[in-house]
Amino acid sequence: MRGWDKAGVFVLALVPLAILAWRGATGGFSANPIEDITHFTGDWALRFLLITLAVTPLRRLTGSNRLIRYRRMLGLFAFFYALLHFLTWLVVDQFFDWNEIVKDIAKRPFITVGFTAFALLIPLAATSNNRMVQKLGPRWRTLHKLVYAIATLGVLHFLWLVKADVREPVIYAVLLITLLVLRLPWRRTSHSAAPGS
Repeated sequence: MRGWDKAGVFVLALVPLAILAWRGATGGFSANPIEDITHFTGDWALRFLLITLAVTPLRRLTGSNRLIRYRRMLGLFAFFYALLHFLTWLVVDQFFDWNEIVKDIAKRPFITVGFTAFALLIPLAATSNNRMVQKLGPRWRTLHKLVYAIATLGVLHFLWLVKADVREPVIYAVLLITLLVLRLPWRRTSHSAAPGS
C-alpha cells in the first residue's frame, strides 16, 4: 500500500508538467510562450516548496506520521520545476548568451535572488537520498534547513518580478510566514524530542 501511495503522489506531482505539455500541443499559450512557460514552472516550483514546508506542521496538527514519507519527494519536485524554470530562462530565453546571463544576474535583483535560490536548491536535491542522509549524519538536517531561506528567496523573486499586481506573490508570502510561524510553538515545546520528530 505504501508503494501505491507514493506512486499516486508522484503521478499527481507530474500533473502540472502534463498541463504544460497539453497547452504547448494545443496552442494554449499566449503570444509570448517563453514567458508563459517561465511563469508556469516558477509558480509550481514555489508551490512545491510551500507544500514541502507544510508537511511538518500538518503532521503535527493531524498527529499523522504518514505525510513525512512524501516530504523528500515533494522537495525533489520543487527542484524539478525550479530546474525547468531555470533552463527555460537559460536556454530558450537567453540562448546560452553568457555575457547577458551574467549581466542579468548581477544587475537585476529579482534574477539575483532567483538564481541564488536555485543554486541553494542544488545541494539539497543532491543529498535527498538515504545514502547521503547516513553519510552526512546530523549535518544533513542542518544543510536542509536552507529550505527556509530558499522559500523566502523564491517569494522575494516573485514579488520583485511583478511590477503592478502583487496580490499573488503576497499570498505566497503570507502562506510562507504562516508555515514558519506554525513551527515556533512546537519548537519551544519539543526541546526533548528526538531529531526528526
